[in-house]
Amino acid sequence: MGTNGLNGHGSGHLPGSPAAPPQGPPEGVTDLAASCVRFVRARYGVELDFSPDTLSLLDQYVRDARQGETDKAETLELLTAVTGAYFGEVVRLTFGGEWKAEGESEDWRICLEPVYLAFNPLGTMREALKGAEQPGWHAHFAMEEEDRAYVEERIAALGEVDEDEFFLPTTRWDVLEISIEALQSRMGARGETGVRFSREDY
Repeated sequence: MGTNGLNGHGSGHLPGSPAAPPQGPPEGVTDLAASCVRFVRARYGVELDFSPDTLSLLDQYVRDARQGETDKAETLELLTAVTGAYFGEVVRLTFGGEWKAEGESEDWRICLEPVYLAFNPLGTMREALKGAEQPGWHAHFAMEEEDRAYVEERIAALGEVDEDEFFLPTTRWDVLEISIEALQSRMGARGETGVRFSREDY
């Protein structure tokens, strides 16, 4: 992670400064997310539209998939990829950010634009499908260490969450929203309001 002047946050871009426009998703991500839409439509007859409101339906899809569909490695890999791409696109379209989707899928990332936070949506959904942590899939939120304690304190205010519920997309979404709000608060306190990050900052 580069560090050149914004408290260890990489370069960032100040409001009004020139910055490359955010890139759309890589073709592979687009295809995988579209597959998720098709799978959910085939099962429930409902069209996912990449809005946060659809994540409750993704919760149900995950719960149903847990009933034996994730036992086979190849099926788990497919479901991880398609649901992870969809979840990542909901995040990107809602908050702004860019994909790093080179190499193995375990190493993919969504790099957020409004705050310095990155994670692997495919890892998030693999944990949802298995109902447990998946080491090496980077589902955790990567951020500057100086911000982590503050963010974790804000998340703790949610209270205890059942382990089964914790890994579901809607719960992860709630945690992500709280994390972003906490990081924006920290940025405001440092005089960094309006700074934006691109994938080069990660």
